[in-house]
Amino acid sequence: MKTTVDIPEDALRDAMRYAKARTKREAILTAIEEFNRRKRVEDLVANFGTLDFASNDEIEAGDLEEMAARSTERSGR
Repeated sequence: MKTTVDIPEDALRDAMRYAKARTKREAILTAIEEFNRRKRVEDLVANFGTLDFASNDEIEAGDLEEMAARSTERSGR
């Protein structure tokens, strides 16, 4: 997407230097991608341990069922 933005020269120069970018576009794209990556990490950290799909007991019970099914398959061969 093309857009026109007024970016202070000092800020853009620093971004190009830190990103080791050869073009303004490359520097801006790197900055946006890094910003988005950091925000995704922040979201993951904020939600770490809050997802409750199954309890440990439910997971272990499922593992035991799976192991029993495999054992039955092997003995039936």
